[in-house]
Amino acid sequence: MTTNTTARPCACTSVRRTARVLARTFDSALADSGLNITQLAVMRGVLRHPHEPLSRVAEDLAMDRTSLYRALGALEKQRWITLSDGADSRSRTASVTKRGEAVLAKAEPGWARTQRALIDRFGAAQWQALVAELRRLADCASAVEP
Repeated sequence: MTTNTTARPCACTSVRRTARVLARTFDSALADSGLNITQLAVMRGVLRHPHEPLSRVAEDLAMDRTSLYRALGALEKQRWITLSDGADSRSRTASVTKRGEAVLAKAEPGWARTQRALIDRFGAAQWQALVAELRRLADCASAVEP
C-alpha cells in the first residue's frame, strides 16, 4: 500500500465551499433588489466592457460563454440588459438598460454594506493579501496540465 502525500483538503473543493458561503451571504444582502450576486457580477462585467464582444465579458468574469449567455438571457428577460449584434456576424454585445441601472442602484447599498462588514471582520490587510493569493492560485491553476 502506498502513502498518499498529496496535500489535503482539495484546493477546488475548499475554494468552492467558501464561494458558496459567500454567495449565500451576498444573495441575502441583495434580495430586496431582485438581483443575486452572479447577476450583479455579470451586469458589472457588461458595464466594464461597453460595446465589446461578450467573449471579453466572459473572459473578464472567468466564465465559459455558455454560462454567461444563460445568465444574460435571464437579465434580458427582466429587461435589465439588451443584447445586440457585434462588429461582425459572430459576435454579440450587451448593454445595461435604464431599468438595469435602477436595479443596480437598488442593489448597491446591500452589496456595499455586506462587503464592508466582511472586510472589517476579516481585516483590510488580510483581504488585500487574500485577493493577491487568489489571483496567484488562479494563475497556478491555469498553468496546470490535466
